[in-house]
Amino acid sequence: MHSSSKKIRVAVIGVGHLGQHHARIYSTLKKDVELVGVVDIDPSRAKSIAGKSHTQWFTDYRDLFDKQLDAVTVAVPTREHFAIASDFLRNSVNVFIEKPIAVTLEEADELIALSERYGVKVQVGHVERFNPAILKLMHIIKNPKFIEVHRLAPYNPRGTDVSVVLDLMIHDLDIVTFLVGEPIANIDAVGVEVLTPQEDIANVRITFKGGCVANISSSRISLKEMRKIRIFQPYTYISLDYKAQEGVIYAKKGDSIERDVLDLEKDEPLKLEIQSFVNSVANNLPPQVSAQQGRDALAVALEIEKQILDKKKVLTS
Repeated sequence: MHSSSKKIRVAVIGVGHLGQHHARIYSTLKKDVELVGVVDIDPSRAKSIAGKSHTQWFTDYRDLFDKQLDAVTVAVPTREHFAIASDFLRNSVNVFIEKPIAVTLEEADELIALSERYGVKVQVGHVERFNPAILKLMHIIKNPKFIEVHRLAPYNPRGTDVSVVLDLMIHDLDIVTFLVGEPIANIDAVGVEVLTPQEDIANVRITFKGGCVANISSSRISLKEMRKIRIFQPYTYISLDYKAQEGVIYAKKGDSIERDVLDLEKDEPLKLEIQSFVNSVANNLPPQVSAQQGRDALAVALEIEKQILDKKKVLTS
């Protein structure tokens, strides 16, 4: 994966739903990584994941400051991202932060400033960027005109400390703005709460300066899981299933429509994402999803949340 002979010393802060997988993957990258420890405020959880990952466990992340870490994954609830990530940045440790980067743009800006001040990297966990289907698409997408995305998930109490926009939709906001590569001209969003005090289902229509329109729907109260993106561009229609890592391209050739199945090498996106972070730390390369890109996705998500709230106020006033 990288040319550096020195193993990078890493730790995982928060080993719940996502963090446990970071610990698992780091523990398999033995050639490049030394997993120094895992941290969780639940001692039994910390101990259990440490056992599976063959490392030490801690209940307070500050106990790691004297461990000469090169990097950490921060996979705690979103409201804790800023405090923990900023502490590690001030200790000159590179940080991988699960999405969303933070709760507010002010927090995101401060993390960007700290990473610059201390000369360390911040990578944000927009994992779909590393989905083999998306990696393949980047070479095919030329001039998208319309994009439709559905991300539907069954109800799970985890993640409900934030709305479905910050929980699920933010993945697609990042992917779509990345693929289109143009400034946003207009956002029109709607959302409703169903099972939690925050929006559980939301839809947004984003118009880009170049004319491309994206329609994105997210739900965390669906009966079955679905993660699909459809992209329409001149003479071409692309359909991708993130979950199955499958894709089909329909293209007009002369008077006929040709169907081509994307040749994808299936892999675990999270593993590819962590390998890319390790590589960027080991070889001093820019992260593939920077703090700035994480901030940009958060900015769009917060604008969507604001619109949803404003529309509710109008309806109830």
